[in-house]
Amino acid sequence: MKLNSGLIALEEDYVFAEVRQRVQRFSAQNPDRKVISLGIGDVSGPLCRAVIRAMHRAVREQGRRRSFHGYGPEQGYLFLRQQIAAALTAAGAPVQPREIFINDGAKTDLGGLLDLIEPGSRVLLCDPTYPAVRDDCRIRGLEPVSLPAVEADDFLPMPPPGDPDFDAVYLCSPGNPTGAVYSRDQLAVWVDYARANEILLLFDAAYAPFLSDPALPRSIYEIPGARCCAVEIGSFSKLAGFTGTRCGYAVLPNELSSRGIPLQALWARHQSARTNGVSYVVQCGAAAVYTPAGQRQTAKAIAQVKENAAVLSAALDAADLSYWGGEHSPYLWMKCPRGLSSWGFFDFLLEYGGLVGTPGIGFGPGGEGYFRLSAFGDPSRLREGGLRLVRAMDYLR
Repeated sequence: MKLNSGLIALEEDYVFAEVRQRVQRFSAQNPDRKVISLGIGDVSGPLCRAVIRAMHRAVREQGRRRSFHGYGPEQGYLFLRQQIAAALTAAGAPVQPREIFINDGAKTDLGGLLDLIEPGSRVLLCDPTYPAVRDDCRIRGLEPVSLPAVEADDFLPMPPPGDPDFDAVYLCSPGNPTGAVYSRDQLAVWVDYARANEILLLFDAAYAPFLSDPALPRSIYEIPGARCCAVEIGSFSKLAGFTGTRCGYAVLPNELSSRGIPLQALWARHQSARTNGVSYVVQCGAAAVYTPAGQRQTAKAIAQVKENAAVLSAALDAADLSYWGGEHSPYLWMKCPRGLSSWGFFDFLLEYGGLVGTPGIGFGPGGEGYFRLSAFGDPSRLREGGLRLVRAMDYLR
């Protein structure tokens, strides 16, 4: 048996494993000190009442022969696809239900959509970026190509000069880990570039619910021409706390094709070969997000995360630290003070503040010298974490 060389070649999850080891070692040596994590990218829950009630109803249906659901459509139930399409259309991004494919979370399709690309092709990725996409490229025999996302450009890189030597580009806005948000004009440049060079644009909109400015685009399909070149990935994970429930979607417009082959039909065939779809109970819960009660309740949860982000922003301001994000994103991307490395600042913050964040190097070489903080979590712990952060910075003065 020959093993997948791309999978074998993956670097071990060194950074995040090392975070756990260092925290465990610190806690063992300091049993009386309570550690607060400001690095978690997971929501703290619980699911909102509207979602729970819808899932309870769906479970009861599954317990009765006359309302039982077996295998569902691989593309997802029409009732959920209709809700998603209506929400996107109302936001200025006209989408049809048949263009939507339900998945068990954005991460699944971020990797799966790369199956549309011929092995050996190159994929352009911002650096720093969400590390799973880089790994997915290698597993599928694709070559990830780094596009530096640097401080001078507010971590919003634009198309590189010269003729492109890649077949796809991955963009995330608001970004993980930087929290940077592309403007409408900037995305228009990317769309024009992708169309002119026949490049597939993979647009990750998982954090769009945190956008506060209505002038900022929440969907790539708000940009003219995007339907001819872009796939969009959405998620209920951060929108409605589905990190443990698992549900998301991908949008493949009717106009999207390559060499005369419609990508929507190709993706439908891919899905029919790879999945039996997301459970009926989960899809009923996701559909409840779009009810009036679901909208109110999820908006309240998002508002709490934004309040948490404001608390962390205030702490960074008080500590006179440079940072990006927080306003339109649950993440704050800060520059390590005094020239400290990502790991150097991690150790300092743990020792003098009892705080844990995510070293920027975990998101690629371009993240060295930076640090990610997360606004997810209990508000009281976030407030205490902000106070500790300010006090810890006194040791560097």
